[in-house]
Amino acid sequence: MTADMSIISLLFQASIPVQLVMLLLVAASVVSWSIIFTKRRLLRRTTEASDEFEAAFWSGGDLNTLYRSATRASGGSIGMASIFEAGFREFNRALQAGGGSADKIVEECRRAMRVAQMREVDRVEQSLATLATIGSTSPYVGLFGTVWGIMGAFMGLANVQSATLAVVAPPIAEALIATAMGLFAAIPAVIGYNRYADKVVRLEYRYDGFSEEFSSILQRHARAKLGS
Repeated sequence: MTADMSIISLLFQASIPVQLVMLLLVAASVVSWSIIFTKRRLLRRTTEASDEFEAAFWSGGDLNTLYRSATRASGGSIGMASIFEAGFREFNRALQAGGGSADKIVEECRRAMRVAQMREVDRVEQSLATLATIGSTSPYVGLFGTVWGIMGAFMGLANVQSATLAVVAPPIAEALIATAMGLFAAIPAVIGYNRYADKVVRLEYRYDGFSEEFSSILQRHARAKLGS
């Protein structure tokens, strides 16, 4: 309890610039943890939805039935289902319009799926840049607070006749707390960014593979319907 009270006392005794740095780091830490938990739920939901859709897709069911199921999903389709929906919608539209070859129809479907994939990747990547920024800048912000606090401590020693440990320790300890808070904000942000960036890349690889496989299936369907 005494240690906790002494730390709190040091925080309140710190200079205004150092206190502002500490408040900024606390806010950055709160934002970082908020993004980490939100991104964790989003990626889990997207991965589970993609797993579920992929199992249904490769089960050999009717594509029209799968398309209707995807369009009726509550909150809209996400992940792989969204890419499938965009590609199959374009496929049906191109067939109804007529006047195109199978290769041209499939190329239009690929374009629609690329747009849907970019939208899905952007959705799961959102706020990762903020995590990277917090992780890379927080230690320097904390270091700035430490340097400022130590400068103030040494300037204050100019008016002291004898510099003992009891006089020097408190202001330096106040300054070092800023560095500790900078690391406290930065470390979870860096870990979260690396973990979630890897998951996003893995999802993107899955989307690429699915788009290629689905394009091949659509090409066979187009040739069968057009008789070419």
